[in-house]
Amino acid sequence: MTARTLLLALALPVLTATTVLAAPGVALAGDLKGVVELFTSQGCSSCPPADAELAKLAEQDGVLALSYHVDYWNYLGWTDTLSSKASTARQYGYAKTFHRGNVYTPQAVVNGQDHVNGGNGAAIRTMLDTFSSNGGGLTVAVSASMNADELRISVGAGEGKADIVAVYFDDSSTVKIGRGENSGRTITYRHSVRDIETVGMWNGHEVNLKLPASVISAHPGRRCAILLQEVGKDGSPGRILGATEI
Repeated sequence: MTARTLLLALALPVLTATTVLAAPGVALAGDLKGVVELFTSQGCSSCPPADAELAKLAEQDGVLALSYHVDYWNYLGWTDTLSSKASTARQYGYAKTFHRGNVYTPQAVVNGQDHVNGGNGAAIRTMLDTFSSNGGGLTVAVSASMNADELRISVGAGEGKADIVAVYFDDSSTVKIGRGENSGRTITYRHSVRDIETVGMWNGHEVNLKLPASVISAHPGRRCAILLQEVGKDGSPGRILGATEI
């Protein structure tokens, strides 16, 4: 389903689902300390320590940890089984936001505002704490829940403009790597992103969306997070103002 289709769905009667897909999940500004996005690859020898740090963050209360597998390492002879062009495009978008001429792995982006080596867990946690204390944390209330045949998303009031983005990810994926720099290793990856799409827009005023349950059921077995994220004029991702997970 495209973002355009999703937005059109706001004006249509909600479709009927045959199954309740998930219990309600709600998070308000302050419940989450921040969002950590790791850009990684199965073909990068420097990435396993960062993947391990991401796994720790995935178990930490107050942090939404997401792993994006890029595809530009695939030329070395091993195609990352979780990689996508969309993940690579998102990382290059952040490079524009941070005025960088290149990208690297492992890269951890915190709250869409700054980046650090993804293997440096202490630096990631320090950055989360710093943003939380200086106003750079998640400041806009976001909640989401499944209610029988519809997905309900609520975003509180604040300042600025941002996209409401749905991110679909696997809880865990164990991969035996056959070639490349990590040949012979078996690694369990946490929260690997498989799809991302814009489902609405926010302009500082409270927004309440009702989307068909098919938005979630199109991604069976996967978890879903909702990000409220600023977007540059060129479409590059910016600061994450709020987030929740269903």
